[in-house]
Amino acid sequence: MNTQNHTSVKIVTADPSALGLFGLAIVTLVASSQKLGLTEGTALILPWAFFLGGLAQLIASILDSKKNNVFGTTAFGAFGLFWFGVGTTWLIQMGALGEKVLANADSKQLGVAFIGYLIFSLFMTVGAMETHKVLFFIFVLFDFLFIGLSLSSFDIMYEFSHMLAAISELFIALLSFYGSAAAVLNTHFGQVVLPVGKPFGIFTKQNKRETKTEKQFKIS
Repeated sequence: MNTQNHTSVKIVTADPSALGLFGLAIVTLVASSQKLGLTEGTALILPWAFFLGGLAQLIASILDSKKNNVFGTTAFGAFGLFWFGVGTTWLIQMGALGEKVLANADSKQLGVAFIGYLIFSLFMTVGAMETHKVLFFIFVLFDFLFIGLSLSSFDIMYEFSHMLAAISELFIALLSFYGSAAAVLNTHFGQVVLPVGKPFGIFTKQNKRETKTEKQFKIS
């Protein structure tokens, strides 16, 4: 009889949420400054949209996929690609891709995309209930952001919807800075330095109840 020895190798990767949230914080802070009228134009938002909002979150998405984190992979990946899309949209609106491309631009199509992301954000908000409260409220603010962006793209209550998007984006930035700092400092010091709040536990409790029921059924 041949005896074979098998060696299992476990590759440990760091939590990428700090990087992803920092990228999100920077791009939403800069973008909100333009919506609030503190800065003008979108040209100098582009680098932060592509590299921080886009690339940093895509890196976080890839690293989360290696940790088998479906929620983190989907969230960071979707929003990373979102900022690449928004950055490209700004390039089109500035005429950087040519006058013919600009002439065929319909802002309502952008509004349709925002509605799609609103749908995405809504079901991700439900999923965020079982992460932690900081992330949950970031997604709630995303819901308001996409409501504002969708309405303003269709020129519906423009002043109100534009300001709703601006304020939501600013608070997303602030909460993302906090979430990034918590992910770094809590891990670095091995204790809770910045609390993020426990999951709501609604679906977890349901799963536990179902597990108990299954066990009782098996025993009986």
